[in-house]
Amino acid sequence: MSPVRCTGRLLEIWKIRSVVGPDFSSARQAAACCSQEGEVVKRRILMIATGGTIASMDSGEGLAPVISSEQILETVPEIRDLCQVDAVQLMNLDSTNIGPEQWLKISGHIRGQYEAYDGFVVTHGTDTMAYTAAALSYLIQNSPKPVVITGAQKSISLRDTDARINLKDSFVYAADAGSAGVSIVFGGKAILGTRARKERTKSFNAFASVDYPELAAIRDQKVIRYIPEPDLSGGPVFYDRIGGRLLLLTLIPGMSAEVLRACRDQYDGVVLQTFGVGGLPGGDEGPLAGALREWTEHGKVVVVMTQVPYEGSDMEVYQVGQTVKSRLHLMEAYNMTLEAVVTKLLWILGQTREPEEIRRMFYTEVRRDLIRV
Repeated sequence: MSPVRCTGRLLEIWKIRSVVGPDFSSARQAAACCSQEGEVVKRRILMIATGGTIASMDSGEGLAPVISSEQILETVPEIRDLCQVDAVQLMNLDSTNIGPEQWLKISGHIRGQYEAYDGFVVTHGTDTMAYTAAALSYLIQNSPKPVVITGAQKSISLRDTDARINLKDSFVYAADAGSAGVSIVFGGKAILGTRARKERTKSFNAFASVDYPELAAIRDQKVIRYIPEPDLSGGPVFYDRIGGRLLLLTLIPGMSAEVLRACRDQYDGVVLQTFGVGGLPGGDEGPLAGALREWTEHGKVVVVMTQVPYEGSDMEVYQVGQTVKSRLHLMEAYNMTLEAVVTKLLWILGQTREPEEIRRMFYTEVRRDLIRV
């Protein structure tokens, strides 16, 4: 699908008045990639629309994404003061329906357009945005160009919405010369794609950076950068395969091990969310350990992580964790987010099924996804 250059005309049906701020000089300066004979050449940014709340309107049966990429851009005309913009409608889905197939489609489109643009903004629904951000972090590695994912808690067609500021902030960040790699820009913050999590279902400050500082703040069309991007001049590296079927199992007190046995042959791996820093009820002699042993003996991937939102796991602390990990040769997620664990495993299983190579790749840090203290 080829990009479409947009007109910048406001949508008359919404009668939205856009007020351009008095001073865009710093954003323009950041957006400029070169100057020839006094003429500023703005960075070229491709917006890839995928649907989500930002593009939704009432269908009579609830919100559904129907607003096009061109219509989204037309509501924020001042974006064209920041950069040259093209837009493409790659899909128009509720993000509940976005998964591995769509991740590959987004990554593939960015790969096909990579040389033509200086950066990319992906508009996306919030419900699975953190999964998509993590997945793209593995599918597009070491990218010196920014891939920014954004969306909104309310439709861009509404007067009281976070959509327009999130969209403008995303273009400010994507057009900044210091931006690179995959990130989420939302609520005035830039968050690593491997560290983002949606924590609120309705509030505008929906996303948080888990166990890692935010990359930057975006205020008044300026990027206030807290953490500089590393040198990514050797990239990018694109991957075009995702594979495997994963089971996510969250333990509750008294849970039977039979669910693990019943699901073993249907899945290639299990992510087990256990208690605290990583204890398993019954220890290495309990029924849950016995069921996990059957998974590993059949060549299945087993990763243990905590249910606790912050600070990660450490299975070495308690006997009910240490003996299980050492005797069953399990992998531990430490302080990875659930979204990163799941998408990293799917990416790895798309490349190899060799147990030791799976282990090596899982413990190899990508975009600060795994920090072992």
